[in-house]
Amino acid sequence: MASSVSSLSRTSGSAVRPLATRDAAWVRYGLTALALGFLALFLLLPLVAVFTEALRRGLGAYFEALKDPDGLHALKLTLITAALAVPANLVFGVAAAWCIAKFTFTGKSLLITLIDLPFAVSPVISGLIYVLLFGAQGWYGHYLRADDPWFPVLQAWLIEQDFKIIFAVPGIVLATVFVTFPFVARELIPLMQQQGNDEEYAAITLGASGWQTFWNVTLPNIKWGLFYGVILCNARAMGEFGAVSVVSGHIRGQTNTLPLHVEILYNEYQFVGAFAAASVLALLALVTLVLKSLVEWAHARRTA
Repeated sequence: MASSVSSLSRTSGSAVRPLATRDAAWVRYGLTALALGFLALFLLLPLVAVFTEALRRGLGAYFEALKDPDGLHALKLTLITAALAVPANLVFGVAAAWCIAKFTFTGKSLLITLIDLPFAVSPVISGLIYVLLFGAQGWYGHYLRADDPWFPVLQAWLIEQDFKIIFAVPGIVLATVFVTFPFVARELIPLMQQQGNDEEYAAITLGASGWQTFWNVTLPNIKWGLFYGVILCNARAMGEFGAVSVVSGHIRGQTNTLPLHVEILYNEYQFVGAFAAASVLALLALVTLVLKSLVEWAHARRTA
């Protein structure tokens, strides 16, 4: 009797198994091999090629290439740009997500569309926008030359302070902020919409102020999504090429970020230096990937 019941339970259990779990073994293994082969061909193989070319002439030539002053300045500028762009996008992303997810107002769809704009616009066009605005012949440059008593004073002060936007660090930071600002907001908006407003309403009902509600209720609920968005934003900021290439001017030792430095060295047939600099970018990307995996692991462990 017991054996018949056990057989019946096994039969009924197998009857409700999803169809995907009853595919033939060759289908499962074939699809898995295809996916792994694609990853190896398009992700792992280029990474291996970068380090292979960087070390082709030995560790001595590799470390000598890393000591290049222009390369060190490019790395420094890349880190400075990320250090300025990521916090700016962090503040904007949290504010925009909180506004969109927690409140109802006219123009919400337009605001979401504007946040998605950098995903639709080419990075080269993004950089060109800043050239047209802040360049010497651009819109602001035109008005600084207008016949108004205030504009010559302002222009003289800017020249005295040697303040530049295009072909300088401010332009690089502005272009990087533009192409990376959707990442934090787009990571937080669906998360905050899913969480709803019940906890915030409860906190306000108990007498909490708006800032207390945000710091003690909203922010702890979104911290894992916030970390994830910041990591993605930082990865894009360090690797941005198109927009930065337009506004930087490609000045060695001054306005070249690490991706631009790699391009210049490669075009000059300095392959060891180019791949050595590229390996630094690859290592930064791997560190970012490790941080992303740690955040995902910590989030899964907390919600388990």
